[in-house]
Amino acid sequence: MDFTECYGDTVSTVAAAARSGCWRTVRRLIRRGCSMDRRDNRGWTALHEAAAGGSAECVREIMRAVWKKGSPSDCREYVSILTHEGESACFLAAQRGHLSVLRLLLKGNPPEFDINQLTNDLSCPLYAAVDNGHKDVVELLVRKGAELNRTHTHSCWTCLHQAVYKGHSGIVRLLSTVCDLEAVDEHNITPLFLAAQHGQRECLEILINAGADVNAAAADLANPLFIASQGGHESCVELLLDHDADPDEPCSNEWNQLPIHASAEFGHIGILRRLIAVTSRIIDRMKILRSPLYSAVQSRQTECVKILLEEGYHPNAQYYPGEPGGGLGSPLTWALCLEPYQPDSESVKLLLAAGGNLCEGDMFYALCTDKMDLLELILQHKWIPRLQVLLGFVPPYKGKTAFTQWELSELLWVALNQLETAPWWLPLLLKAGLDPHLLLRREYLVLNAESEVLNYLLEFVNWSTIDRDLKCILDERQSEKTWEPPPFFGSVPSLFHLCRLELREILGTDRLIRDEVIQQLPVPAVLHKFLQFRDIPDLSLPHSPLRFCPPCRDCLSFFYLKRKILDIPYVAL
Repeated sequence: MDFTECYGDTVSTVAAAARSGCWRTVRRLIRRGCSMDRRDNRGWTALHEAAAGGSAECVREIMRAVWKKGSPSDCREYVSILTHEGESACFLAAQRGHLSVLRLLLKGNPPEFDINQLTNDLSCPLYAAVDNGHKDVVELLVRKGAELNRTHTHSCWTCLHQAVYKGHSGIVRLLSTVCDLEAVDEHNITPLFLAAQHGQRECLEILINAGADVNAAAADLANPLFIASQGGHESCVELLLDHDADPDEPCSNEWNQLPIHASAEFGHIGILRRLIAVTSRIIDRMKILRSPLYSAVQSRQTECVKILLEEGYHPNAQYYPGEPGGGLGSPLTWALCLEPYQPDSESVKLLLAAGGNLCEGDMFYALCTDKMDLLELILQHKWIPRLQVLLGFVPPYKGKTAFTQWELSELLWVALNQLETAPWWLPLLLKAGLDPHLLLRREYLVLNAESEVLNYLLEFVNWSTIDRDLKCILDERQSEKTWEPPPFFGSVPSLFHLCRLELREILGTDRLIRDEVIQQLPVPAVLHKFLQFRDIPDLSLPHSPLRFCPPCRDCLSFFYLKRKILDIPYVAL
């Protein structure tokens, strides 16, 4: 029911005069015997009108007439009449900040009789005055003994909660000396928490100086530092940290979320830098925790990803390749899952450059489609080491991050299961320095690869000295007409080619893929591309290339099932 509109024909003449503040007219109408008790459609009397309008003279005339007509109890009963919304005259005066009217209404009446009367929505005169910032009215009501710590409205806030929420610092300073600083609402939120949540720095400082607990957590374990970090209230974060707020206190019932996670998730750069300096680094790699890098990646906060990596947070965080489950998976995997159609996103580049590990699923993303964007990006930031480097016999190249032995095994295993897309990925991998023998050792590839793919692979080795078992398989495929070698495979490789292979063996493919190394070799410039196998034309791609969507969970499940059925072991390096 809407009581906001007042219809003229329901308002008494006294009430109409009181509304306009005409106290002489009010006096004249009362003396003529006009009713002061008649209510309008909202349940308002003449006293309600006078109190809401702030006319102390009208209130005085009405109160004097009531005293003359009845006993003090009748007067108190009249003053306490409620509107249909449960509002008393005191409430209306306090709500609108009419101090002189409120003094008249409370004069001669026991404070507890009117002062704490609740409205239908569980407000009261003190709460209404606080809500509207009437500090002088609040002071009067506090002196008159208004209840200070009662909860109001459906949020179960106290008056101090509401003062903080509205940012009425003067009222907060007053109430902080008389109210319960640790009073909580239905979510176990204190006034100080509310100040941090809404960025009310002045109110926050008042409450801290009054002795409020800076680490008081809500029902879901979020604390003031966490909620200020989440909201981006940098000055509040600084204030809380300066007063011993704990940045390492878990702030979630579900996982060990800290304030630094909130700042990374919502992209609050200044707060993130401040929290990096004070938060324990145990969250970086410890298995039961989670690095803030995941929060930044998941919410696509590229600048936060960059800052965390610059500050030394590990690019692989809670990822443990080779262990069951692998932990949380690498942040790089998270970034790729978020950007399946944009593998060149800035977060992916940052994580690759920092040495983020790729998992089997990432390799699947890179090799399962005819678009090699992701694989090309990976090879820009990670180099494929030769076996001597992996085994520690040769120092690694420092310019890029190398594939780990685990990553290389994953890459080769996925490649073996994606022979249908080999025309796209094979040239990239071989020209990036992948040892072709790692593929030729796998009987599955030699038996199942298309002729063109197999011929391309053989051009990167000395085909005249291949393993006897491999030669037998190739001969059998040739007799079955499932492999058609080019004519030159029947002759001895050229001296150029043999020298190229020998030089690559001596220097290592990880060095020969780099232009700066090639250019320093004492050989004619015309041989530079030759040493890098760039003279070998790429495979001719099918006219109707296979198209794959970036793999979803169902695709990956099918992929793993295929792996189990084929029972192809990991490639031994």
